[in-house]
Amino acid sequence: MPHDEPAPLSMVEVQRSVAAELDRIAPVIDELGRRFTEAGHEIALVGGPVRDAMLGRHHNDLDLTTSARPEQTERLLKGWADAMWDMGRDFGTIGCRKGEWQVEITTYRSESYDPSSRNPDVAFGDTLAGDLGRRDFTVNAMAVRLPGREVEDPYGGVLDLAHRVLRTPGTPEDSFSDDPLRMMRAARFAAQLGFEVDESVVAAMTAMAERIEIISAERVRDELVKLVMGAYPRRGLTLLVDTGLAELVLPELPALALERDEHHRHKDVYEHTLTVLEQAIDQEQERFGGPDLVSRLAALMHDVGKPRTRRFLDDGTVTFHHHDVVGAKLTRKRMKALRFSNDDIDAVSALVELHLRFHGYGSGEWTDSAVRRYVRDAGDQLTRLHVLTRADSTTRNRRKAERLARTYDDLEARIERLAEAEELGAMRPDLDGNQIMEILGVGPGREVGEAYRHLLELRMDEGPLGEERAREELLAWWARR
Repeated sequence: MPHDEPAPLSMVEVQRSVAAELDRIAPVIDELGRRFTEAGHEIALVGGPVRDAMLGRHHNDLDLTTSARPEQTERLLKGWADAMWDMGRDFGTIGCRKGEWQVEITTYRSESYDPSSRNPDVAFGDTLAGDLGRRDFTVNAMAVRLPGREVEDPYGGVLDLAHRVLRTPGTPEDSFSDDPLRMMRAARFAAQLGFEVDESVVAAMTAMAERIEIISAERVRDELVKLVMGAYPRRGLTLLVDTGLAELVLPELPALALERDEHHRHKDVYEHTLTVLEQAIDQEQERFGGPDLVSRLAALMHDVGKPRTRRFLDDGTVTFHHHDVVGAKLTRKRMKALRFSNDDIDAVSALVELHLRFHGYGSGEWTDSAVRRYVRDAGDQLTRLHVLTRADSTTRNRRKAERLARTYDDLEARIERLAEAEELGAMRPDLDGNQIMEILGVGPGREVGEAYRHLLELRMDEGPLGEERAREELLAWWARR
């Protein structure tokens, strides 16, 4: 995963990429261009697909814009599309599937936002130029007319794309006033594409940051997820912090920029966090086969408990006792506010709470019982805990870093050996609930749960017991009660 600067593009590269991508999607765009023009309508490929074609990025989700009204679009797609849907009809959009392509066709729009509203007042427009003028950034305000494939670029998007710069077609103040979510989109595109953001756009984001509060938590979350999953998340997160937007949508992040004590006895937690995120990303391909949202969010949130728990001792040293527990609670609260799924909230919070556990391993002094408990507590997040723990080592001391890596290698090797011998992934007692009830001669109730937990603790301490010894231990425990 790249963390370095993306190189500028030459115009020759841009033209070559566009031609290749238009040829690839020709089965869809050529036929649509013919159908709509023969019916007397204009149609053009627009927005993200045009931008990505110029960047050499291929995908099968195509956005088009047309002079046709939704009911006319619907008639023209019937008999050609494999499937069709109209959930976006109120916004002028008709969607369809054709083979491997997902297509959305939207009537030219001229929309404005009420300053106090989260939703646009949609009005249909009459021209492609007018439609492009209402889009968020110049690199998204380009179109390819169909079927002739003429590029329409009234706002200099091709040049901005070649220079990797984000600008707005009109003034950024007007753009963000119309739709404040575009401020989040600026940070998202910086993270996804590695683009610089024009100074005028940054200034407007800073001045208008509070406008983001009228946007729903779900829409903010979606942009934040796309940002974090980008190739250059540090760029997007830094922009959110520098403009003050993070203070409103993810305040735990700027809070990590703690004042340094005069003796510099602790790391810059904010910079450390961004480095941990990048180091977690570096492990993704090997561990997960690609980007992993939970792992990235855990890296981003793992130290959010530090500001609340920082204490200066008399000798000038700094402590953050229990920042793992406090951080897990803050993480859960923030993710709930952003309407993340319960599964994601549980997973990320658990990783934040567990991220210090490895440091009790020392030089490998843990017993097998302790290793089993580490695996049990991590549960189905064990691989992600491996990633987070390794990423959390940002020391510049090479010998220390190598020692930590070797120690964690040893822990993973021990886990693997125990897993092969004991089926750690199915960490259960040697007797199930039905067997416990039969042996003790009791029905369902509190005693069965207590017996189950007792046998599980023995399993943790000693490994698999076998049914016969488990039965003996169960009866001995029952007699002691």
